[in-house]
Amino acid sequence: MAAVVHGGNVWQGETPGRWLDFSANLRPEGSAPWAMDAACRALSQMRFYPDPQMRAARQGLAEYLGVPPQCVLPTAGGLEALRLAMELLAEAGTRAMTVFAPAFGEYMRLAARAGICAQEARAYAHCGALPVEKVLPSPSAASAAVVCNPNNPTGCAYGREALLSLFDGVRAAGGALLVDEAFIDFCPERTVADAAAGMQGLYVAGSLTKSLGVPGIRLGYLVGGAEWIARAQEAAGPWPLNCAALAIAEALPCHAAQLREEAAQNALRRVQLAEGLRSLGARVYPSEANFLLADFGVALQEAREALRKQGILVRACESFALLDGGHMRLAVKTEDENTVLLDALSKALGRPWGGK
Repeated sequence: MAAVVHGGNVWQGETPGRWLDFSANLRPEGSAPWAMDAACRALSQMRFYPDPQMRAARQGLAEYLGVPPQCVLPTAGGLEALRLAMELLAEAGTRAMTVFAPAFGEYMRLAARAGICAQEARAYAHCGALPVEKVLPSPSAASAAVVCNPNNPTGCAYGREALLSLFDGVRAAGGALLVDEAFIDFCPERTVADAAAGMQGLYVAGSLTKSLGVPGIRLGYLVGGAEWIARAQEAAGPWPLNCAALAIAEALPCHAAQLREEAAQNALRRVQLAEGLRSLGARVYPSEANFLLADFGVALQEAREALRKQGILVRACESFALLDGGHMRLAVKTEDENTVLLDALSKALGRPWGGK
């Protein structure tokens, strides 16, 4: 399998802070100040081994997610949560998997490493998410489905009821559903984490990296039934998180209102950026996340290089199944930064945009 491509590669022989990075979907203002404060305070405990049960962190995550503490496991990033979930699915007898695509390339890689035969099925188009019954083949006891909601790279999202309906069909055949909610903080009404805590066969992986702007900390989580989470903790091994990540998880409930406010601000910025991209002739996928997928209809290699020379990084999409070189994934940043991007894109493509 080809290497998986990721955004956020600011380590290109230059100081990372010099880039205006639209390739990674992170909090535009940088790390949340309260998260930085929590991490700094926790450094006074770095001479101790962390609590192997992660009790305070689990309580914080549980309160934030609305699930019992025994049904959530803090993990070293969302990717680690996905890895653990794939391994547990394989141990439970999963042999085949449908990935709602285009999708995060790590699903296919992790499934292969776990011995699961995964296939991608188109689930998203310019108009949005396709009906789930048109995506998933007839499930079986040895099969599972993976859905990223809201989806990466399209930003399209299924409603909560659609996902629970999908799970009903999977569960009736004895299969499992894994929902990656890495961007759910931007549309929390669509989460199924609370349902996963009480339903065997429904599992949720999540990440705080994006909404808190802390990719260097590595903080994610798994949600499932208490017995499944206990097995996940055993598979994770001792001390999976460092003291800084644990402190941030513990502090989450005190900052839930702030995260909701920032999600609302992101939605306004997303609408403005989408309008600018459409004025440049792009077809923009409907998004509920903190990024947009734009289809410009032409090869973009030269445009991306022109942006790079100006210190602007964007996410190429050729590595995503079902997408071609005319697509570009763009993080939603501040109004001023979004304007800088649109100006630079206008020049690189030779197309005027509505802000001019």
